[in-house]
Formats: sequence, structure tokens, C-alpha cells
Amino acid sequence: MSEGVIGRRSAGQLLLSRDFGLFNTAKTFSTLGIWVHSVVAAIAMFSATNSTAAVGLVSAVQFLPLLLLAPLSGKWTDMGSTKRQLLFGRIISTAGSAAVSAYYLVDHPTGHRAAVILLAASTIVGIGGALGGPAWQSAVSELVTVEELPSAIAINASPLVVGRLLGPLLGAGCVAISGDALGFAVAGLTQVVCLALLMPVRFPRRTTAVDGDDTILTGVRHVLTHRYLLLMMFAITAVGFGSEPTLTVAPAIAASLGGGAALVGILTASFGVGAAVGMAITAGFAPHFRSEELALWGLTSMTVGALAMAASPWQSSTMLGFGLVGIGFSMASTSVGTAVQVSVPPRLRGRIMALWLVGFVGSRPLASVLVGITADLTSARAAVLVMALLPASAAFLCRPRALPPKPELN
Repeated sequence: MSEGVIGRRSAGQLLLSRDFGLFNTAKTFSTLGIWVHSVVAAIAMFSATNSTAAVGLVSAVQFLPLLLLAPLSGKWTDMGSTKRQLLFGRIISTAGSAAVSAYYLVDHPTGHRAAVILLAASTIVGIGGALGGPAWQSAVSELVTVEELPSAIAINASPLVVGRLLGPLLGAGCVAISGDALGFAVAGLTQVVCLALLMPVRFPRRTTAVDGDDTILTGVRHVLTHRYLLLMMFAITAVGFGSEPTLTVAPAIAASLGGGAALVGILTASFGVGAAVGMAITAGFAPHFRSEELALWGLTSMTVGALAMAASPWQSSTMLGFGLVGIGFSMASTSVGTAVQVSVPPRLRGRIMALWLVGFVGSRPLASVLVGITADLTSARAAVLVMALLPASAAFLCRPRALPPKPELN
């Protein structure tokens, strides 16, 4: 925990504090850049191939590195330098967006050549995200006191909401105004801003782990031996799976409604608006309801929103469906994240939050490919029904009355 902090700071004081405030703002710019890159790459891929499955591959390769690297990255977070890890990851992500921007500035590839270039660049961006992902999550507890942790975790969800809200609008707007090269350049620039903001942040020195407690499998064993944590991991996997198709199917749904890049931005931004509303609801109700109850509401909202997306033939009601998924996404991800962080020992937090990220973000490659293929074989709206299956299952299995007690901290 942060040293030298007296008393419990309010949410506003946390946001204005030097270390946590800069950290949260840096994460906001980093998340914004990731979403700008994702949306621009999705638009460019659909334009080059006219395939929703190909769009799904863009998301898959961007988040597949997390499945491979996050457990190791989580160990590095527990044992090494948080700041160095965050900076290194952002440098790699910057390189991925900047390289594809430079290529599109001098050439505008189509077909298979465009697909290869976009997939390569998105893989590089994904590697950067995987290296820094666990550190973004576990570092919150280093910068605040124990009493401030619930508020700080809720605030730590705000960059994701801002990214999902502004990223699609910014990315699609850049493409509509000046083309793909500008969109990728803006994605890289936001990572540079993130690097500049992280430099002054002071992270406390980590405590060395005891002998025998420094392996990746230690965190895995801890989760496997606590059914509560296993169910929370399933819940966050359902949140990631259920939210990913809102980006993958957006170009196809926009096309079916007679729109182009601008409508893609509007639809995905509707998700972001919903996520902002969901964050406000979570903040307002958190003092009065358990995290598990708010997570149930969120998973239910995601399910209802997906069904509305699948059934709606109009732009306005389709936007509402995207918004409901966003509300549920924000409520469920924040509440499940809070439940996990307060239920695990500090010495294992990096590794366990890496597993949390594997479920949250690592499920997206499978979701994007599965939904993309389903959309190509049937329709985009039929594919949306697939995205509702996991959140609906998690809402049933993780309802508060069915959950076992939280594990004791030791």
C-alpha cells in the first residue's frame, strides 16, 4: 500500500493525488489508444475483406498474447518493477500502431496483403497489452491505503469506460475524416502521452516473496482451491466473451442498417455511453449492495441487451441494445474485479489478477472468432445471440445465494 498517506481520501482527492491520479490518467490514455487501434483496424479489415470473420481475427490476435503471456507477466508484477513493466508494455504497443500508420501513409493495401499487415500490427499491440496488463490491475493497491481500495478499484474501471466511449468515436472519426493512417497515428500518440504521464509516478518498493511462493502456479493453485474465486473467474470470462462481439459485429450490423464507418462509431460508442451509465450506477449502489449482487445485475443487463440487438431492425433500438450491454459490462466487470481483489492475499495479487485478465480479455479472441464465423455463415444478428449465452449462464451460476463464502486472507 502507498506509504505516507494519512486518513482516507475521497474519490475526488484520489483522482487529484499525484501518484494515483497520474496513474489513472495514464491508464485512460493507454486504454483509449487500444480502442482507437481496435476500431480503426476493424474498419480497415472489413473494408479490405468484407468479412466479419476477418474482423474477428483482428481482435483475436490483439488479445491472444494475453492468454500466452499474462501468467508470466503476473509473476513479473509480483516480483519486479511495476513502473518498468508498464513503460515497456506501452512502448511495444506504440510501435505496433505507429508502424501500421506509417505503412498506410505511403500505401493503402487491400485483400490478403491488408489482412496480414493489420494482423501483424494488432499482434504487436496485443503483446504490449499483455506485458503491462496485470500491472495495471494490481498496482492500484500499491498507491492507496486499505480503506481507500474499494473506491480506487471503482475509479480504476473508469479508463475502460472512457476508452470504450471515446475510442470508437475518435477512431471512426479519424477514418471518416482522413483515412486509416490518421486513426492508427492517433492510437500511437495516446500511448506516447501515457508514457509521459507514467514517468513521474512513484511506486513503492515491492516486498520479496517468501521461498516457494514465487511461481506462476502458486496463483493458479490458490484459485483452484477456492470455489468462490473459480466462479468469479467464470463470471469475468462471461463478461469479456459477452462484450467482445459488440465490436466484431458492429461493421456488419451497421452495413445491414445502411450505414458505414460513422454508424460503426455510433453503435460502439453507444456501448461506451452505456458503460459510463453502468459505472455511475455501480458507484451509487456500491455502498448499499454487495459486489456479487451488482455483478448479477450487470450480467443480466448484458443478456437482455444482446437479445435486443439481435431482435431490433432499427438503428435507434439497436443502439439501445448496445447501450444495455455496456451498462451490464461496466457493472459486472467492476463488481467482479472488486470482489476478487479484496479476496486474495497481496503477495498473490499480480498473479491472480493476471488470471482475471486471462478470463476478461483472453476470452475475447475466442468470442470474436466464434461470433465472426457465425455471422458469416448465418447473419450478424444471429451471431449476437451467441454472445448472450455465457453472460446468461454466469448470471445463473454466480447469483449471490449460490456463491460459497469468500476465502479468508492469509
